Amino acid sequence: MFSKGSKPNRSGGSGRSSAPSIIASDLHIVGDLKCDGEIQVDGSVDGDIVSHKILVGESATIKGELVADVIRVHGTVHGQIRAREVTLARTARMVGDIQHEELAIEQGAYLEGHCRHVESARVKADERPALSAPGADASLTAGEDG
Repeated sequence: MFSKGSKPNRSGGSGRSSAPSIIASDLHIVGDLKCDGEIQVDGSVDGDIVSHKILVGESATIKGELVADVIRVHGTVHGQIRAREVTLARTARMVGDIQHEELAIEQGAYLEGHCRHVESARVKADERPALSAPGADASLTAGEDG
């Protein structure tokens, strides 16, 4: 009945292998979003987003903090980004600070803010900040072991 075999989980397991959750271009969300998988935002969000992977589409506008392992920005973000991998595409408009382990900025991208390289910036699920907690940026695992 229960085995330790390596059969794939058809339900998607942690949600990381399932299809992304999509916020359509005609949708405006006021509030925080949390997802274990991938979120693609093409509309607008006034709130924080915590996920494994975040894709900000060209038509997207986000006002809030983004926390994920991987973030790719094609649209507009007003707020802080904390991620292991961050890419600002040529169409990106970023106003805010970025904490990252890896950062790529394509020619033509707009960035107004500070970028800070952080070792081991991967944000583990149990270390992700409460979305409404002030001073949430202290939860990165930056150089805690020495």
